[in-house]
Amino acid sequence: MRDEPIGELLPPARLMLTPGPSCIDPRVYRAMMAPMVGHLDPWFMEMMTDVQILLRRVFQTDNRVTYPLSASGSGGIEAAVLNPLEAGDDAIVCVNGVFSERMAVIAERTPANIIRVEAPMGRTVDPEDVRRAAKGKKLKLIGLAHGETSTSVIQRLADYRKVADEFGALLVVDTVATLAGVPFGVDRDRVDICFSGSQKAISAPPGMSPMTVNAKAEEIIRARKTKVQSWYFDMQPAMNYWGKERLYHHTPPIPLIYALREALRCVLEEGLEARWERHAINQQALIAGVEAMGLELFVQNPADRLPTVTGVRIPEGVDDHNVRTQLLDEFNIEIAGGLGPVKGKIWRVGLMGYSSQRQNILLFLAAFEKVLLDQGFRVPSGAGVGAAVQSYRQPQREEVNVGK
Repeated sequence: MRDEPIGELLPPARLMLTPGPSCIDPRVYRAMMAPMVGHLDPWFMEMMTDVQILLRRVFQTDNRVTYPLSASGSGGIEAAVLNPLEAGDDAIVCVNGVFSERMAVIAERTPANIIRVEAPMGRTVDPEDVRRAAKGKKLKLIGLAHGETSTSVIQRLADYRKVADEFGALLVVDTVATLAGVPFGVDRDRVDICFSGSQKAISAPPGMSPMTVNAKAEEIIRARKTKVQSWYFDMQPAMNYWGKERLYHHTPPIPLIYALREALRCVLEEGLEARWERHAINQQALIAGVEAMGLELFVQNPADRLPTVTGVRIPEGVDDHNVRTQLLDEFNIEIAGGLGPVKGKIWRVGLMGYSSQRQNILLFLAAFEKVLLDQGFRVPSGAGVGAAVQSYRQPQREEVNVGK
């Protein structure tokens, strides 16, 4: 055991270009420094209303049940699938990466009958496969990840909504990687249960999972014949705490709720459509730069590329860990490697929320070129930055329709 005193906490200032967490606006840091109050304090309870109003605007929904769950995005998965599923139910989970698989794994711990419909990493799940799997079933829900951060794939929700309508199923959607960064609206896209994460395109600290549940799903949850397996993730007591009653359920992370409130306010101050466009334009510049450097993208179909996370294939002979370590040590830039079957095969570059800024893309491409050269990969001098600059000079698109 060390006997020397432990010094003051002084984390390094990193440029976070990971699939999460993202960099945080200084205004959000200031919000976390506000005085602590109790979670049953009248002021805090009133402030909870502000958070719910802001969340409804960002989710673009009128759902009564809209609140931030005190948990990570994985907690959001758990709440979203445990609450509607009971013994005897049939459910389909679309699996095309690590986090959609996590939804399947969690669902398989319920007594319901879970059917996985899978696609290779880097591709979307075929809605026709979902339709075939649903035939003959009294389907309770279809679950999927709108944006799969492990593979940088986005899925078009309308395709799965059609199948859910055919079989009378709830549509449960993971928007951890897409909310506030990609065109999406809960009511417009007719999503029954939706959850997200605070630390990605919203650019708040990790630890909160925004949730929203429509009237149909709420009725199903309230009509359960058995108790939800998890006490903590049972939505009904949480609904009472975040509902008009404000009945005590647990002590939430008060400074994180302060931060979430300010981050949501920043999102709406910019405007959702402007924010979606910013993410799309910055990703196009990143892609132009990466391809000009002689690198390949993991997702081949441009329509399937997630605007907030870009997967880049690691060239043969280049060491994943060495590149990421040098970027971190020399430039204070963090990107992520692959997960599961694509570990060591791709880099994942996140452009989310406050991190998605023009100067960050240009800095990253310049640093990336230098690191790749040091690691023995030949890059045309200045090609990445030059291509990104040319991308930014192109006229902005009139409409963003990715992921609709």
